[in-house]
Amino acid sequence: MYIGRFAPSPTGPLHFGSLVAAVASFCEAKAHRGHWLVRMEDLDKPREIKGAADTILHQLEAFGFEWQGKVIYQSLRHDAYAEVLQQLKNKKLVYPCTCTRKEIADNSHQLGVDGVIYPQTCLKHPLKPHVTAAWRIKTNQAEISFNDAIQGNIRQMLSQQIGDFILKRADGLFAYQLAVVVDDAAQGITHIVRGADLLDSTPRQIYLQQMLSYNTQQYAHIPVANDVAGQKLSKQTLAEPIDTNDASVTLWKALHFLGQQPPDEIKNVILAEVWHWALTHWNLAYIPKLRARATE
Repeated sequence: MYIGRFAPSPTGPLHFGSLVAAVASFCEAKAHRGHWLVRMEDLDKPREIKGAADTILHQLEAFGFEWQGKVIYQSLRHDAYAEVLQQLKNKKLVYPCTCTRKEIADNSHQLGVDGVIYPQTCLKHPLKPHVTAAWRIKTNQAEISFNDAIQGNIRQMLSQQIGDFILKRADGLFAYQLAVVVDDAAQGITHIVRGADLLDSTPRQIYLQQMLSYNTQQYAHIPVANDVAGQKLSKQTLAEPIDTNDASVTLWKALHFLGQQPPDEIKNVILAEVWHWALTHWNLAYIPKLRARATE
């Protein structure tokens, strides 16, 4: 069975960009007569806004989304992540790191997709004493490629473009890359539809899946919604929360953004009719093959 998911971070209420991702993942799951799950990615407690998780769920309900099963909260799954990290330790695939960001910036001479590449200092030299360590995974010479249903073939040499990335931070927080892989496997996720801002993270996640003997999902990365200044809609760019009082029009706009060409006459009908049109006419192939797209 097709099992998809929507996994927001509770750093604020849903904005138009996050609604677009929800609509795309929901419609694609329903087009395959599959299940659609909701997971709250609330690992980074310092960035979480109090009450945001409940607000997001209320917004989804107000827009007519329905999901199967209970909502999973990553903040309650630390034991699962710790168990998997221990498996990687047992396989000698990870190592501790006591380097600071400044030390890495000062000592690295190679740039990758996320900035400077970690020069494996702690793999080659003794750790600093009495310093809490982060944990990194060895990427070796792994080359990861996959076919994205929207963006096409993606290929990444992890050691040259990413480097040995962190799975657990020095402050004790597990990294997104580890948590998402563990949770997708635990929930039996088969397909992932999400924003193209996560496209460069996907090879890391596939690599972890391979190291843990997990199945790899099918991926489809939709264009990220940008504002008129070309910035991604986010809490940091002060994106407005979606208006649940105008759900039909906003859903129509999301479908239009996703290239589905909804007719003007359904823009102001009741929400159930907009959903009926969306689920009847949904076609992933209509989504623009772009990493970002301006909202109108």
